Amino acid sequence: MPADFTLRQLTYFLALADTRHYRRAAERVGISQPSLSQQIVALEEALGVELVERGQRGAVLTPHGRTMLEQARRVADEADTLRALAQDMRAGFGGTVRFGSTPTLGPYLLPHVMRQLHLSYPALKVIARDATPLQLQDELMTGQHDLILTQLPVSSADIETQRLFREPLKLAMAQDHPFAARQNIAPSDLAGLDVIGLSDAYRLHTQIAALCEEVGANLRRDYEGTSLDAVRQMTALDMGVSFLPALYVRSEVSGDTGDVVVRPFRKDRLTRSIGLAWRRRAAHRELIQRMATLIRDVIRDRFAGIVQIE
Repeated sequence: MPADFTLRQLTYFLALADTRHYRRAAERVGISQPSLSQQIVALEEALGVELVERGQRGAVLTPHGRTMLEQARRVADEADTLRALAQDMRAGFGGTVRFGSTPTLGPYLLPHVMRQLHLSYPALKVIARDATPLQLQDELMTGQHDLILTQLPVSSADIETQRLFREPLKLAMAQDHPFAARQNIAPSDLAGLDVIGLSDAYRLHTQIAALCEEVGANLRRDYEGTSLDAVRQMTALDMGVSFLPALYVRSEVSGDTGDVVVRPFRKDRLTRSIGLAWRRRAAHRELIQRMATLIRDVIRDRFAGIVQIE
């Protein structure tokens, strides 16, 4: 009779499925490559099916492996939930939370949030990491993050979200742009103008593309920014106008000496929605709600009048 498989073996299988590479999977879970390979073989023997093809291409899941993968993730999520519940009952809100955020938001908000989290929950360790929204969502589903702070909406039946605030998008232009001397710029004024945006790895790209189509502006495809700094710098060179989030503007654009001129657009009614997202089966649900409340408190204390709490 084959031996029972273990939760640890499932964890190794998930790491291998995510990385498709034995060495990288072993590094992720903190064991040697031969040990990981032995545990995958033991898992296959316990289940009675081959999960991984072994060859020059690294690790490729078999049809059986692909079928088992989704169920293995559910089992791992449920085990995480059990551990978290026990941990919360033993010691309150402690342990480690992996928190992802987008580069268009994290640098301007997270330092204040992290400081308040440390004061409110000193036993809690928060590991924060930036990535593009689409990458964040993928990493959330594979368990690399417990929750993410991102632009909404997030489309997935396996993810829950909670709106936190709406952030205005400011119209930016070069210092010598014809519109720079004007305080009010109508949507119709953008007809025919070039607009610089981020790449389609960002949800902001989709929002700005829809706006350009609405007002008859031209979203440049030959000059897409890889960061808000890049977008601002191209705007300063008069390669087009752009829309910059209000928290970024507050942090990086000086009203007197900045390299771009910033104006409200549609009386600051052009906004993006920011919120938390987590796996539907995620652990630490009570902590997630407390973090949402804490972020709103930080917004009220430090960014009143800049963004609108939802």
